[in-house]
Amino acid sequence: MKSNMKDISKQLNKEAIMTIGLYIFFFVWWYVLSYGLGNKEVSQYNYILGLPEWFFYSCVLGYVVICIAVFVMVKVFFKDIDFEDIDEKSREKK
Repeated sequence: MKSNMKDISKQLNKEAIMTIGLYIFFFVWWYVLSYGLGNKEVSQYNYILGLPEWFFYSCVLGYVVICIAVFVMVKVFFKDIDFEDIDEKSREKK
């Protein structure tokens, strides 16, 4: 059972690190595109679908990209762990 708990702990740590990494990626995406493209005079803005280019790329496209990335990450890298089974085993052990 201990090796099983170690495997579960490693999986949970891996999932947490990947989630934090994805949030950092999203923040960098948003920050670079918001302040990079939005750092000019309003009269020089380009517009996409009626939105300023910096807003479209950082907020609209960024949201779509992060949703797809989260979906792929959960489907590919996350594993289903039955915590009720672990809880029952620990109760039996006591």
